[in-house]
Amino acid sequence: MTLSAEVTERVAPKKRRRDLARYLYIAPATLYVLMFAVVPMVRGVWLGFTDTKLTNPSGGRFIGLDNYTSLLGSEAFWNSIRTTILYTLVTVIGTLVLGTSAALALNRAFAGRALLRGLLTFPYAMPTIAAVLVFIWIYNPSSGLFNRVGRVLGIGEAGWLTDPEYGLASVLIATIWKVFPIVMLIVLAALQSVPEELREAARVDGADALSSFRGIVLPHIMPTLRIVALLMTIWSIRRFEIIYLLTGGGPVETTNTVVVSIYRRAFSDLDLSTAAALGVFGLLLSFIVTVAFFIIETRETRKEASS
Repeated sequence: MTLSAEVTERVAPKKRRRDLARYLYIAPATLYVLMFAVVPMVRGVWLGFTDTKLTNPSGGRFIGLDNYTSLLGSEAFWNSIRTTILYTLVTVIGTLVLGTSAALALNRAFAGRALLRGLLTFPYAMPTIAAVLVFIWIYNPSSGLFNRVGRVLGIGEAGWLTDPEYGLASVLIATIWKVFPIVMLIVLAALQSVPEELREAARVDGADALSSFRGIVLPHIMPTLRIVALLMTIWSIRRFEIIYLLTGGGPVETTNTVVVSIYRRAFSDLDLSTAAALGVFGLLLSFIVTVAFFIIETRETRKEASS
């Protein structure tokens, strides 16, 4: 036996043990994902092809694409899609603008900065039900803060949770207030990685604050902003608690997003199969957003590599 063959024979069992150890380490996480993500998703897709009811969850028969064609021909379905897209766009833009602005302000040294950071993270740390109760009080038509201010300023009162004109705006305000701190914390962490010597060089060259932000800070934090935008978009598409607890999908369906529609179809109408079909459309929305993100990310990476 040659020396190389003998070395290979000794090393091979160790390599196999290392490979086996790697698989054992990831096995629990893999099983968890399979049991609580993949299997329910496959089951949900299958339910969309049946006529399963909540009263008989295992007795549905196969009906093909009937649920999907019925949804595509329903005005209520398209309204929920439009509401979901509008809610997602405003929420993502609002949280990014407010969170980034707060991060830029907190990135400067001033007295009480640590205390202010803690106060601004409070909305995200607050339980959702507590935040909803706060906004139900704020939107109260007789004693709520918004209508009190409206009466003082002479602009009148509004049915924030009962008037279709204000329903979606009410949900958006509450959502942005609740979610923006996580954007603030992520962007604030990204700002810490911007080299201080580049900022000093820009100041020496006479660049003002806006030029320094556009030329130095923004390029450094842009990859983080893109990832945050993707996460906020997916979370907004699937957000349920704030919307349902505040309005239940009303008034007059103005806040009836896809996820709220899924809940109402399944637990109010007892129609599991149509709810599952709606879930597939929601999954497609998230998939489209993710693919668009990776296309943009690939293009930006190629630009940075070529420059």
